[in-house]
Amino acid sequence: MDNGRSNVKANASAGNVLLFLIPSLLGIILFMIPIPQGEAVTIPIAILSGFVQDTIGEYVPAIMTGLIIVTVLGSFAAKFFKPDFIMNNPFLNNLFAVNMLWLIIRLFGGIFAVMTLFQIGPEAVWGSATGGTLLSVDGLLTILFSVFLFAGLFLPLLLNFGLLELLGALMTKVMRPLFGLPGRSSIDALASWLGDGTIGVLLTNKQYEDGYYTKKEAAIIGTTFSVVSITFSLVVISEVGLGDYFLPFYGAVVLSGVVAALIMPRIPPLSRKPNTYYNGQEGEDTMELIPEGYSRLGYGFEQALIQARKNNNIGKFFADGFKNVLDMWLGVAPIVMAIGTAALIIAENTPVFSWIGMPFIPILELLQVPEAAAASESILVGFADMFLPAIFGSGIESELTRFVIASLSVTQLIYLSEVGGLLLGSKIPVDFKDLVFIFLERTIITLPIIVLIGHLIF
Repeated sequence: MDNGRSNVKANASAGNVLLFLIPSLLGIILFMIPIPQGEAVTIPIAILSGFVQDTIGEYVPAIMTGLIIVTVLGSFAAKFFKPDFIMNNPFLNNLFAVNMLWLIIRLFGGIFAVMTLFQIGPEAVWGSATGGTLLSVDGLLTILFSVFLFAGLFLPLLLNFGLLELLGALMTKVMRPLFGLPGRSSIDALASWLGDGTIGVLLTNKQYEDGYYTKKEAAIIGTTFSVVSITFSLVVISEVGLGDYFLPFYGAVVLSGVVAALIMPRIPPLSRKPNTYYNGQEGEDTMELIPEGYSRLGYGFEQALIQARKNNNIGKFFADGFKNVLDMWLGVAPIVMAIGTAALIIAENTPVFSWIGMPFIPILELLQVPEAAAASESILVGFADMFLPAIFGSGIESELTRFVIASLSVTQLIYLSEVGGLLLGSKIPVDFKDLVFIFLERTIITLPIIVLIGHLIF
């Protein structure tokens, strides 16, 4: 690509500048700008989601069950019959062509959803404390349905019109000294924080295979910056009944996440990853350079305009948005239903989570967190799925404790139902043992920061 100064003038027509500015600003407003709602403060996406829940909430459990069944049937078809319309369609292939483990998990998600919707079989599966917690008018999947609907539709405003290109260029000189990463990795980080952690993993894996990242860099990015999105964070804080505290909650997530990102690359296992590329070549610790004659702002602005020009088709915008929605609905819902229900059954009927959480009770008591024993049960369950701590903690009386549980579940980052599973299935050089250690390290690093912020708020 010619990045000369002539390109700036060629791209910086009024129409092209507006094509960058208007969608990007609209995306920022929808996802990031706080607005008052009664006595609370929220973001526009949350208001739209709440409207859908109030309007059609009673029908959503049946709709979500139907979507989960579609996922199960599509996955079985892709696995055993391999129809051309799935195998030759990149979107459907990515959605339905999963390995046997995830196929089984999706199947159990479908079974649990049907049992819960119709309240058939053992009550231990569909009761209000287990499957009913996930699939009901006020359940987690109802919240996911409405949040994913609007978040998926409008995410292209943030991702496709140049905002990431502009911010990426401005951050090139930040990423290397702070996190030991090339400047281009800021794109992955922003895509994760603004979009979804799975987007970050997929971007990182692709750039690693293409030779842009070393093994060490890919491992750091995939396990440190593939944070759940604003969208997921909104679902988590709503699940624990603290939607009014979204801004301080997300502030705690950002602050503790940045501290973890500063520390994690400097300690094992990430610090011990080799600085070699996917093809075995030695990596070089070089700073990414802005082309001669450009300022960082000028270069980023040009790249933003080039990106905006690629997305001037409104039909493509809505097509991408609906694909996002379907990917979220069909990809996430069965996993949440399967792992969530199974974990809740274990939690309700066995002392497993009480046992594994016991070492954290004295730590929580030392940090003066109320209901420490109940909170300890939620801390490690997040390794299975990031929604589970919020589900476990939703019945705790202390607002401070619920705040800590919700914030910690997001900053722990490694959860097997999505990001962890994607990492294990990718070429990024991390194994299950690495993920266990990284999860525990992130928990230990971020917990005191989150508790301190919680004490300042409550």
